[in-house]
Amino acid sequence: MTRPPTAAQRRVIDAADPVTGRLRGTESQLTALVKRGLAFRHPRPPHDHFLTPEGHRVRQGITPVPEPAAPGEAPASTGVFAARVGGEEAAADAGPARRREVHSAWQGLLELRRMTNPGGGTDRPCGWERTHLVRAAALALEAAGHAPAGREGGGYRVRETPQPEAVAVHEPDGAALRACAATLEGAGWQVSEHREPRTGNRYLLASPRRA
Repeated sequence: MTRPPTAAQRRVIDAADPVTGRLRGTESQLTALVKRGLAFRHPRPPHDHFLTPEGHRVRQGITPVPEPAAPGEAPASTGVFAARVGGEEAAADAGPARRREVHSAWQGLLELRRMTNPGGGTDRPCGWERTHLVRAAALALEAAGHAPAGREGGGYRVRETPQPEAVAVHEPDGAALRACAATLEGAGWQVSEHREPRTGNRYLLASPRRA
C-alpha cells in the first residue's frame, strides 16, 4: 500500500479549499505533494497548486495508489481506491460502496476540469488527465457503468500504447466496445476503432480532445 502523507502534508491537504481544492503551503510541501500525485501546479499564472482526484480521495480519508507499473499489465490490488483499468482480481466488486467511490472520484475530476480548463469547460479532459491517460480513461468508463474485465472473461481493459497521447481500450463484445466508444466521446475523448493485425480483434484508440 502507498505510504500515507506525512503529518505536515496532511495538514496542507486538509486545509485545501473545500470546493476548488486550491492548496496553500510552503514550496517544498507543495512540490512533495505534486511528486506523490496528490497535487498539480496550474500551468497559468499565478501557478497555484490544486488537489488531484487522488488528493481529494486522501482528503476524504482514502489513500491513493500508484500508477500501473508496466504497460499492458493491470495494477496489483491494494485494497484502496483506484480507477479499474481491467484485469484486476477485484474488478468483479461493483457494490454500492464501490459505486459511491467511483462517483465521488468522477465528480472530483469534473471539478478539476472546471478549475483548470480555459473557460472552465468540463466537456474535455484537463492537464491531469493528459498525464494519467490510462487512469483517466478507465475512470470515465467505470463512472459510466461499464464493467472492467476480471482476470479472465469479458469487460473493458485500458492499456498504454506507444503513441504519446493515446490509450487502447479492449472489449471482446462488439456492442460493449461501441458503448465504450460512445462514453469516451461523451467524456471529451477522440475515439477511433481499429483491428489488431494478427488476431483481427477490434479495439479502440482514445486520445483527449483539445478543443
